Amino acid sequence: MNVNMVGALNNALEQIMKADDKVVLLGEDIGKEGGVFRVTDGLEDKFGSGRVVDTPLAESVILGSAIGMAISGMRPIPEIQFAGFMLMGFDQLVNHAARYRTRSRSRFSVPMIVRTPVSGGVRTLEHHSDSPEAYYSHIGGLIVVEPSNPYDAKGLLMRAAKMDDPVIFLEPTKLYRLFKQEIPDEAYEVPIGKANIVQEGDKLTIVTLGTMVPLVKEVVAKKGVSAEIIDLRTINPLDEETIINSAKKTGRVVIVHEAQTSFGVGAEIAARIAEKAIFELSAPIIRVGSHSLPYPFPGYENYYIPNAIKVSKAIDKVLQA
Repeated sequence: MNVNMVGALNNALEQIMKADDKVVLLGEDIGKEGGVFRVTDGLEDKFGSGRVVDTPLAESVILGSAIGMAISGMRPIPEIQFAGFMLMGFDQLVNHAARYRTRSRSRFSVPMIVRTPVSGGVRTLEHHSDSPEAYYSHIGGLIVVEPSNPYDAKGLLMRAAKMDDPVIFLEPTKLYRLFKQEIPDEAYEVPIGKANIVQEGDKLTIVTLGTMVPLVKEVVAKKGVSAEIIDLRTINPLDEETIINSAKKTGRVVIVHEAQTSFGVGAEIAARIAEKAIFELSAPIIRVGSHSLPYPFPGYENYYIPNAIKVSKAIDKVLQA
């Protein structure tokens, strides 16, 4: 079938719910309304309001309830309308979901998937454009996933549904309907913890994720440079092996993410490359990210997040070093 990311996620959720009656969806307006981006559209009609649960506007209650369900043997998939609002339930995720397996010496696990839209580029209001992958990747016990296309979105979500630990599933808002892709009708899985080499190259490595993947591909195609593009897909656990091998192969690395540059995922990747491949590098590692400021009002976001010009300049700089 030829679908956008919204269609791929909806199809995955339907197949997950058909395969396991312990799966329950919960979130604000996900039932009759089908969610703010219609990812859960039609699922209440197919599975009933007992399995597709409209909740109050209370993120801490949504996440706390999901954790309780998971510990009790269910497999909840809560939706938070926008990533900025997940901070209202940060305590539940960090102090309980992430720690319960350790706290109980593995007697209990928390098999839940927290879905939420992330990142900007669509002129949203404050708290609607966060890129929080570094927050949750810093916390031991949380798996963090971010697809960049419909195929990966369905496959990663279906794989996450089989895991017994909490997964933070970040869905780039800009990519929800940006393009369509042919994906299998039947169930399939994309491995969590394994990056995707989008294209191979030998002049430099570009490590990226989420909304930046289409942008990087576009810039590389226009420049005609032989770049190896790596789509992380999973931020935590990080596929260090693929990154290090590519860095050693090309000798030059650019890291591109939409989140703020300071203390971001790019810093972690740069540090690991420096520790394990520094003598194979021919140039300093360059990071391209957003400014270390709060996300601006819509009229200024094109100056804030990485764009084609910034990525192109980074490529030129690392190649000329």
